[in-house]
Amino acid sequence: MTSAVLDEGPGTGLDAGTAERVLIVDDVPDNLAVLHDALDESGYTVLVATHGEAALQSARQARPDIVLLDAVMPGMDGFEVARRLKADPVTAAVPIIFMTGLTDTEHVVAAFAAGGVDYVTKPIRTREVLARLATHLQSARSQRQARNALDAFGHATLVARERDGKRVWQTGLARELMARYFPEVPELAMPAEVQAWLAREAPRRRAGAEGQALTVARAAQRISFALHPMNGEQFSEGEWLLVLREESETALLQALSQALPLTAREAEVLYWVIQGKTNRDIGDILGTSPRTVHKHLEHVFEKLGVETRTAAAALALGKVRRPGGE
Repeated sequence: MTSAVLDEGPGTGLDAGTAERVLIVDDVPDNLAVLHDALDESGYTVLVATHGEAALQSARQARPDIVLLDAVMPGMDGFEVARRLKADPVTAAVPIIFMTGLTDTEHVVAAFAAGGVDYVTKPIRTREVLARLATHLQSARSQRQARNALDAFGHATLVARERDGKRVWQTGLARELMARYFPEVPELAMPAEVQAWLAREAPRRRAGAEGQALTVARAAQRISFALHPMNGEQFSEGEWLLVLREESETALLQALSQALPLTAREAEVLYWVIQGKTNRDIGDILGTSPRTVHKHLEHVFEKLGVETRTAAAALALGKVRRPGGE
């Protein structure tokens, strides 16, 4: 089992192995010693920090699975440490359990407002701490597995909080897409246009209306957002799952050519039919006559076995959006 004190500055190397890592932050050595021994005996890798700056450094360097955080410390208190951990994309998903002797309602509320998932009161009862750690580590582990599974299947997803639009968690693919399309937006924030759509769409969905996606265009590329409710508990807290899908002219044209028995020009014509363009519009775009477009479209209908533009577009989209055809 490995333990380390990271309050002296950078450069400490850690070999965390496969054990889950718990970062304890407390300025009282006796508290650290009691918790360290209990956690070490229970099979955790234990990291300790004695002040706020060390806690932030340790969390970024060692990536703990959970943080036990003293609420009242000299200098930077635990509430500020928690806020900074939650504002940093590297540590935002790490659950925080506050340790406090302050049981007034305002302090409990402050702990949760700063990003805590739970709190234990001092003097510390180690059996209680171990039980709460196990519960929250299991929850965090399930969320990590869900994010990894979504990424593995190519789904860019994030969870957004309705009241302020903040990203609660996101998969790596979602983070990458958001950074590419909205480089000016802080990593855990939401673009104004997406937040406005969420504020409109969430009440509609709660009322039972059918979902309406949001599409944001960036030159020849587009990213769409679809809203889905979380499970009952999270739904009541106003957290929503957003599924992101990227589309581009080049990608869709390639997909049409691969999925359907069309020539390159026929695929182009079909692409613009899917975009709702008329034959005259398509002729202008491709530099040809509406009559030539009509001829290409006749070939498309024949090859696809359909008779209308709507049927051709629906069949094409159905082909390219199947798993493995995107």
